[in-house]
Amino acid sequence: MSQFIKQEKVRFQHVDYAGIVFYPRFLEMLNGLVEDWFEEALGRPFSKMHETNGIPTVDLKVQFKNAARLGEILTKKLWVIELKNSSIICGFQFVNESENTVLSGEVALVNVAFNPERNGIKAEPFSEEMKELIRSYEL
Repeated sequence: MSQFIKQEKVRFQHVDYAGIVFYPRFLEMLNGLVEDWFEEALGRPFSKMHETNGIPTVDLKVQFKNAARLGEILTKKLWVIELKNSSIICGFQFVNESENTVLSGEVALVNVAFNPERNGIKAEPFSEEMKELIRSYEL
């Protein structure tokens, strides 16, 4: 089907003293990619979703392949590997301008609902409409 693709410039805020992306910043970039996917492709912006629901990461597998440097433009790609009743496993890849993979892996996300007091969460199935949108990103 298709991938969700965004570009991001490596900024000073992302790098360490050596001028390469400090590894936790990659995870922030990944979270931004997931947030953009939900808003732009699935019509479920975090600003609205988080009033009653959430989509926490429950498992993350990351491979750091090459350094990403200050000023580079990274192409960030996300696709669906597996859709379950209330969870998704997505693959992701960040590629630099030379087409070298700098980061790849998998992220597992679970659709949850907050209880009325907002002091607990419970897995909640995706709606059929949401499942259809998500399926359009399966490879």
